[in-house]
Amino acid sequence: MRSILAPLLLLVAASSCLWDVAYTCASIEQRYKFPNSDVYVRLRRGDKLQYELMKGDSSLQTVTFDNFESSSNLVETSDGGYQLSDGTNTVTFTLVQNGVVTGTGSQITHVKVSRDQVLKGTQPRDCFPLGTGSKHWFSGPEQKQHYWPVERQRHSNYSYLPKELDNFGVGERYWLNSDGAFIFVEANTPLFLDQNSASYPDQLCLSATSELPYDPRVTSGKFTYHVAVAKDAKAAHKYAVKTFLGQPTGHPDERMVKYPVWSTWALYKAEVSDDVVRNFAQQILDNGFENSQLEIDDDWEDCYGAMTFRKNKFPDTKKLTDDLKALGFRVTLWIHPFINNNCTAIYEEAKGLGYLVLNHEGSSDTQWWNSKPKDAAILDFTKPAVQTWFSTRLKRLQDEDGIDSFKFDAGETSWLPSDPVLQASSSMVTPLQAVGDYVRTVAKLGDMVEVRSAQSTQDLPIFVRIVDKDSEWGWNNGLLTLISTMLQMNLNGYPFVLPDMIGGNGYYEKPPTKELFLRWLQANVFMPALQFSFVPWNFDDECITISKTFTALHATYTPYIMKLFQRAVDSGEPVNMPLWWIAPKDEVAQTIYDEFLLGEDIIAAPVVVEGATKRDIYLPEGQWKDGNSEDVYTGPTWVMDYAAPLEILPFFVRVGFVLE
Repeated sequence: MRSILAPLLLLVAASSCLWDVAYTCASIEQRYKFPNSDVYVRLRRGDKLQYELMKGDSSLQTVTFDNFESSSNLVETSDGGYQLSDGTNTVTFTLVQNGVVTGTGSQITHVKVSRDQVLKGTQPRDCFPLGTGSKHWFSGPEQKQHYWPVERQRHSNYSYLPKELDNFGVGERYWLNSDGAFIFVEANTPLFLDQNSASYPDQLCLSATSELPYDPRVTSGKFTYHVAVAKDAKAAHKYAVKTFLGQPTGHPDERMVKYPVWSTWALYKAEVSDDVVRNFAQQILDNGFENSQLEIDDDWEDCYGAMTFRKNKFPDTKKLTDDLKALGFRVTLWIHPFINNNCTAIYEEAKGLGYLVLNHEGSSDTQWWNSKPKDAAILDFTKPAVQTWFSTRLKRLQDEDGIDSFKFDAGETSWLPSDPVLQASSSMVTPLQAVGDYVRTVAKLGDMVEVRSAQSTQDLPIFVRIVDKDSEWGWNNGLLTLISTMLQMNLNGYPFVLPDMIGGNGYYEKPPTKELFLRWLQANVFMPALQFSFVPWNFDDECITISKTFTALHATYTPYIMKLFQRAVDSGEPVNMPLWWIAPKDEVAQTIYDEFLLGEDIIAAPVVVEGATKRDIYLPEGQWKDGNSEDVYTGPTWVMDYAAPLEILPFFVRVGFVLE
């Protein structure tokens, strides 16, 4: 390495002091140019050290080093990057991209920021200004209280990996803002997040430390992230898809899109049996509804983990599935990755084969929602032998019991024993690998598979289900968050979203009202799929009639949804986008949380407020035909007090759109 003087520009701070008296000034700015480019790293020395990425004289992003101090200059590396050291720790800046990138329609500036030796006991933290009020942020983790845009979220030293807490089933290490910048953190970083915490108001702070739930034995960890800037958020996201997120290699089953999934879960909970399933199927038919499949949910097994049907509940499973198929149903089954200790035979087999996740003390004890503490274990999908063993048992259910496919539950890292021992497939294994390996294992079972957790698995051609919603209206895991979570998943690179049960799950002895049920169904119409468990005929005839109208409307638009599915395979573009996708600089569209797009041609504006029979609707640029009349509007504009009684779903179609 050599010190670079020629490209170094010593810039005077706002106090206009001269270099020879600069040390008396409040701050000093130093700017370093990447070779053969117009991109700079500028150091700002004030109360805290900052770096600023610049393109020419334009500022792209400023980041604060929360706990890294250095009076040294940047030193050029042999490959044209720069390093900054405090004598113990080194930060490296590498220019990855500077130019127009095919498929984005934009100039992209992309810089990698890395630390290769994060010493045990340290936690370097880099903070990005949220700029609340002047810009908006998107993507980030799935959350139970899921605001949109996401700058309102609050986190304090939050371990950033899929976990039960906060319904964090899906969350790539990716944040995108309305200025056209994004942050992406590499998987081998033991990442923690501070956002709007007491110590870091209006900041998004990334930090890394080798502490639980990561491996606390790592003495020298890594902390690597990328900052990229494009002309707008849409172009930036397209670049993120090409560079980090990836795109699907295929898409889910079309019948799952066109017709509703019917699940036993919310309506019957664990009270399932041969009689219950047959009766449920007959009710669906008697009330004149179509189906993609009937899903048998919790408590069908002899014991949790056995993967054999309990005979006193299901005396002849093959006859049941044959009879259901004769009625026009496909049959799917709820599956989890756990084995309860009292499921003695299979528990002892898996334990003897070394197939259970152990902690560093050799214990496999864990807990999930169907066990007591230390009364369960979880399979170690980071081992190829476990993947084969588990898949073989699933195929037996298909071959012998007539099961068509599966709904896979759990998979998040928090179900692992604390401080787990995992099998390394790369230089540094983290709990994230357990999530990805589980999902990749089950995805091989076909295009009817659904999962609820994900980690760097955007390439898989399966549905990712939104984690259980409550039968509520608002931000408290209710109907509003169905929309925000769907948008978050799309902007994490998962376009095949399976919304949760229509009406929510009815937890806490609070089933949905008729109004909530129908408004939830309407919100689902222009999402990829419909999933019933609570049923229209439990309310009244009007509810049945309205439900048929909207299940038929969804089926009508299925060809367009499938076209968008194929586009996602071809380009990685979302299926359902936030409103700003078609007008990335529209500051109003950037704030909209209760409308969404299906492709670029449909705007859905469901009613999501209890008791409301009208709403205001924002339409971005373009000409939009009212889906319920012949009225045409030219955006950007507001449609105020749009009448929406219980039987009306407000939606708009781009003028010129033809449903093929």
